[in-house]
Amino acid sequence: MAGPDAELAAKLQPDVPHAARIWNYWMGGKDNFQSDRAAGDAVAEVYPEIVLMAQQSRVFLVRAVRYLAAEAGIRQFLDIGTGLPTMQNTHAVAQGIAPDSRIVYVDNDPMVLVHARALLASTTSEGVTTYVPADYHDPEKILAEAAQTLDFDQPIAVMYMGVMGYEPDLDVVRSIVGRTMDAVPSGSHLVLWDGTDTSPAVVSGADRLAQSGGVPYILRSPEELESCFDGLTMVEPGLVPIPLWRPENPDAVGIDAYGAVARKP
Repeated sequence: MAGPDAELAAKLQPDVPHAARIWNYWMGGKDNFQSDRAAGDAVAEVYPEIVLMAQQSRVFLVRAVRYLAAEAGIRQFLDIGTGLPTMQNTHAVAQGIAPDSRIVYVDNDPMVLVHARALLASTTSEGVTTYVPADYHDPEKILAEAAQTLDFDQPIAVMYMGVMGYEPDLDVVRSIVGRTMDAVPSGSHLVLWDGTDTSPAVVSGADRLAQSGGVPYILRSPEELESCFDGLTMVEPGLVPIPLWRPENPDAVGIDAYGAVARKP
């Protein structure tokens, strides 16, 4: 292997647990290493529901994107911190409803970028799917790059799916979200979910993740997450445990992860 892919592969650090690969393992994916599986198993020992959370996070993404594409008429998606592709990714769901949808994925993980070519090849002929290599701490760079694909005069769905827990300062999180939403027009939407400190077990799981060598993940209260939506209009049912956001299963039960979809007036 030579060229950019070789450089990216050299950065993978298979002996160091990595958030995107651990999450891929919990979701049943194959793009992970032994260090990731060991860290993932350590968390699951004290918080078995983490596997359910990983699965439900994708179900929430699918329902949210379907709502945005089918009911809200959104045709542009900015998925920031997308992680490793698994199944029913944002572009597949959106373009399955509206083939002309345009999707920009953003991530700074070298393993995600290695997988980018295969994912981009699966886009529709009418739509556009592209990747921006960037860190969510640099929204101005993300917005500048995304503007090459997205029309910022038309509504955009901005998505932060379970990634803000890696930033320890809530004020920084709110600043990142605010700067991004300030740049998109009226009618745009914010989709955000994250893990919450709503049970002793999930707190123990977060502690075990850090002890296992993974990047610490900061659990926040639902009230703290709700503050990220300041100035936006919540779509019903508001900020709720992600399995309870417009569930297809009437017997759905909550977990320690809250999410919402909100519209920019």
